Amino acid sequence: MAWRCSGLTNAELVKNMMEAGLIHSERVLAAMTKVDRAHYVRSKNAAYEDSPQYIGHGATISAPHMHAHAVENLLPFLRPGARVLDVGSGSGYLCAVLHHLVSDGANGKVVGIEHIPELAEWSKENLRRDGLGSALDDGRIEIIAGDGRKGYPSASPYNAIHVGAAAPTLPTPLVDQLAKPGRMFIPVGTLAQEILQVDKDSKGNITTESLMDVMYVPLTDRDQQT
Repeated sequence: MAWRCSGLTNAELVKNMMEAGLIHSERVLAAMTKVDRAHYVRSKNAAYEDSPQYIGHGATISAPHMHAHAVENLLPFLRPGARVLDVGSGSGYLCAVLHHLVSDGANGKVVGIEHIPELAEWSKENLRRDGLGSALDDGRIEIIAGDGRKGYPSASPYNAIHVGAAAPTLPTPLVDQLAKPGRMFIPVGTLAQEILQVDKDSKGNITTESLMDVMYVPLTDRDQQT
């Protein structure tokens, strides 16, 4: 069902994901409706296809249904005022969606970290094109060019962390930067990959749950990816 959610417009794409049961929350529906995927892809005529797309430098933007899965999973921790880290932020698309969820009437913060500087700069252009220039200017969205495997400690702890590429093992720095409580959505593995839900409770105890099998590009460094 997930791959049948393509639409002719952004609104139709999001509506199809809602009808397919991929989006359950009105908050997620509203946030994803506000972010026009056409601003975050290279091929505008395929913007509303429910499939991953190449964005250059060995990177992809995930299929919309995977973004929907991620946001729905993290939603209990995406309250207005929350702090969120998006590792491998790529085009900036998910940073925009997350911004709308944590900045609704509050000063939430979204940090996107991307190890390809050209993509980091392109994502800022995309966000401005999508009407989020003021959020960049006042720091509610911050895009960093750096090694996402190490996280971004200076803005931690994060209520939620999304990782958009597959780590061979669970990165300890990211777990350390989760708030108490906090949740991370991360693909882990090499040949066989799975999405892990990593929860940290109020006392700092960690639990993990496997959600689904997936195939993502690897979470790596620039030299290996490009």
